[in-house]
Amino acid sequence: MKLFSREYGDGAPLIILHGLLGSSDNWLTQGKLLSPQFKIYAIDQRNHGQSPHDDAFDYQSMVTDLLEFLDANDLRDPVLIGHSMGGKTVMNFALQHPDRVNKLVVVDIAPRAYNLEHYALVNAMAELPLSELKSRNDADTLLAAKVAEPDVRQFLLKNLQRTAEGGFSWKVNLPVIREKLSNVGIDLLTSGTFDKPTLFIKGARSQYIKDTDWERIKTRFPAASLETLETGHWVQAEKPQEFVDLLVNWLQTH
Repeated sequence: MKLFSREYGDGAPLIILHGLLGSSDNWLTQGKLLSPQFKIYAIDQRNHGQSPHDDAFDYQSMVTDLLEFLDANDLRDPVLIGHSMGGKTVMNFALQHPDRVNKLVVVDIAPRAYNLEHYALVNAMAELPLSELKSRNDADTLLAAKVAEPDVRQFLLKNLQRTAEGGFSWKVNLPVIREKLSNVGIDLLTSGTFDKPTLFIKGARSQYIKDTDWERIKTRFPAASLETLETGHWVQAEKPQEFVDLLVNWLQTH
């Protein structure tokens, strides 16, 4: 599958993968902050953003997509960054193709199975009456009945787009994501270890990486280190400059 990507800057390649229901748009600020030192490729994963829709929605498909992207762009030794679902993708990729990765950065996700909290969000999106919407404000008002947090609603509504007829549709392949959402919560697909430099960044107010995960992280990623920022799950969005400063410092010293 040919994935859509946004490219910035010049230098050593750095590839960014967003999380569930996100897109490359979520990384515009961070990509531009990183672009003076790196060539940034911010990717839309399958069924998200401007990348193609497909009935397959699982980590092996996303790993294959990433390998095809590297080959198509002749990228041999990039830094891989993934947030949440994107973090699971890059962890699986690094374990399967360690020779194609320079360094690995995993943002607020651990190498284990999860009971996803996203079912309520996906259902709320699917149940939004798109044909009745007159504006984005209408969508926000209706979504507020099921999603109380304004920042979460804003994140979800980035997926809403105008149609040629003047109505609204979802950019994401919501039916497939809704049907196959359980695939996102599974443990890593591949056994073994990835021995190259790896950074895990967690949000202090997030429960996605717990203290009990560290032993598992070090077992699969022996060269891993852990940093914490005072954020929730969307670490890079809540503190973009602090996130970039931490990331650049680590990349320069590892």
